[in-house]
Amino acid sequence: MRRLLLLFLLSNITAFAQKTEYSIIVKDIETQLPIENATVVILKTKQILLSNKEGKVTFMLNGASTIEISKTDYESANTRWVSLKDDQKFIVYLKSTNNKLDEIVVSKEKPQKIFQKVVSNSRKKLATSYRLKVYVREFFMLDNKYSYYNDGLVNFQFAVNQKKSRTTLLVEQNRSYGLLEADVSGDLKGYNLNNLMENYSNLKYFDPLLDSKAKTEYDFTTRGHPNNKNYYILTVTPLDKAKKALDTFEIVYDPVKKLIVEFTITIEPGNLLQIEEETKPGSKNVTKSDIKVSYRLDGEDYYLLSSNEEIAYNLVLKDQTKKIHVRNSFITTNFNKQNFTYKESDVFKEKSLFNKRNKILTKYWDISGFTATEEEKAIVSSLEFKL
Repeated sequence: MRRLLLLFLLSNITAFAQKTEYSIIVKDIETQLPIENATVVILKTKQILLSNKEGKVTFMLNGASTIEISKTDYESANTRWVSLKDDQKFIVYLKSTNNKLDEIVVSKEKPQKIFQKVVSNSRKKLATSYRLKVYVREFFMLDNKYSYYNDGLVNFQFAVNQKKSRTTLLVEQNRSYGLLEADVSGDLKGYNLNNLMENYSNLKYFDPLLDSKAKTEYDFTTRGHPNNKNYYILTVTPLDKAKKALDTFEIVYDPVKKLIVEFTITIEPGNLLQIEEETKPGSKNVTKSDIKVSYRLDGEDYYLLSSNEEIAYNLVLKDQTKKIHVRNSFITTNFNKQNFTYKESDVFKEKSLFNKRNKILTKYWDISGFTATEEEKAIVSSLEFKL
């Protein structure tokens, strides 16, 4: 009996010892520069990661696995486990496809009709029941200085009714550092995690463009993707005569499957100058607005891969104006069709992680989808003790 127990303990110690932290640096083979937002999938565990500005991803792995690396503008690559075992920090080079198709007319169908079909089909594909494990984080700047940071490892469960998808949010781990002034803390609490995820699933951002009158406000154009023959790009820009339109949209989509691969929404500096500044206390005068969202199609599964929203505005108070700058990111690290079971008391019903007590069980931020750059680590470290 003792011998069996000893063997059991030794096998568990061996298995634990084999679980090692690894890093991959993704670079362009021609320029030797790091590639940001490359998708890295650990096929054994189905974990999904995105490379940061340094081209880096970090993950824990027990045993062998093939690593799949891909990005819209590059040829995909698979790395065998034997390569990683020799060096815990491994460089993977991707080759640009560089097809130069941007000047080709891809369809005689009106771009606005193409847009409507792509959005409609993408919404239908996203409208299903599943759950996502997501790493979320937010950097908050006040008057050009970082003053607050939070991140967390959370689960979103999607339930679909006849109209749209709704989410249930459970928080596994989270941390919040820094302090905010009472006058602006309410603004931070306005970033509703459930609303953001539901918007990504329902593609609510495109509602203004689906109206039949949108053609009087926007110009729709379609072209081939300059670096990927499998995708097209649909650009929607506000017309000079537009009274309300400000945002510029760029949608990368699969013309065969009629699915959105990624989209960006920005307000050009010239359009911001057209906005008359508000002076009433509580007013927010936007100075920057950028949204980038990407989706992953894996066989029949189609879901949010990542999002980055950045907004800056001047908050008008009674006796002064505060400069607010917020960066909010979602990175899906795992997809699963099985619903999780939970108690109603486990559901997170607040808008953001702002007021939730820190719950740190592991160093989840190092291996949960998006490795912080050295600059970001320094920011978080400086805020950790700002209490």
